[in-house]
Amino acid sequence: MRTRVHKLYQQLFDSRERMHVCTVALPPTPSGAILDSKVLSRYIMKIAVLGATGQTGQQLLKQALQQGHCVTAVVRNPGKLTLTHENLKVVEADIFSEDCLKPHFKGQDAVLSCLGFPISFFYGVTGYTQSMKAALNAMREVKVNRIITMTSWYTDPDSGSNSSFLIRFMLLPMIRSVLNNMYEMENFLKQTDDINWTVVRPPGLKNMPTTANEFLTHEGYYVPDENGLPVGQSVSRGDVARFMLSLLSDNAWMKKAVAIITK
Repeated sequence: MRTRVHKLYQQLFDSRERMHVCTVALPPTPSGAILDSKVLSRYIMKIAVLGATGQTGQQLLKQALQQGHCVTAVVRNPGKLTLTHENLKVVEADIFSEDCLKPHFKGQDAVLSCLGFPISFFYGVTGYTQSMKAALNAMREVKVNRIITMTSWYTDPDSGSNSSFLIRFMLLPMIRSVLNNMYEMENFLKQTDDINWTVVRPPGLKNMPTTANEFLTHEGYYVPDENGLPVGQSVSRGDVARFMLSLLSDNAWMKKAVAIITK
């Protein structure tokens, strides 16, 4: 039985187009059961990760590799990524160029983006929309149709009215240039019909690993309580990564933007 299963893994992942080989662990099966390719494909995926050198991106890389996925980290500066793994391939590319992205997206099952761009008070932020347009165009060229990206709570300029005084009048104005471009990117995706996209909106990010806490979700610009007020103010980066990876096998938020937080 094990021989037949391993042969099936080879058929799935030993492609000539691949530049490296995935080493995978077999998921548990009932005694005597044979896994078919549809079952295996739900366990193991080939994913490209943008923004892998950031703090959330690194959490996502670690969890993806722990889950057995075969990961291509598409980065601007490979020197910033010290993680090594037999199922991890690190490539340098211009994230604003679809021609640079195409060879690294080819053969992938999905693209996950944890890209972040700094505040700009004078010139505005354009990185989110520019990188997303390049990514979608590259995906179309190589027939990849699933992307999961992260933005933030309160991207809509009118969505922070119920937030705390500190957030509403100090934090949000300070980061509005970033939120505005995130909002533009979200609206751009909402007009995209040929790619299956999901936007994950977390609140403030804590530099902490994943937890086992249950997620609260809402199709809006924040997660409200029964009175319409925001539930909490922060979530761990590890939990954001955990939620994003869960969407690889969950179509509940396809072509939607979902605000998240943990209990």
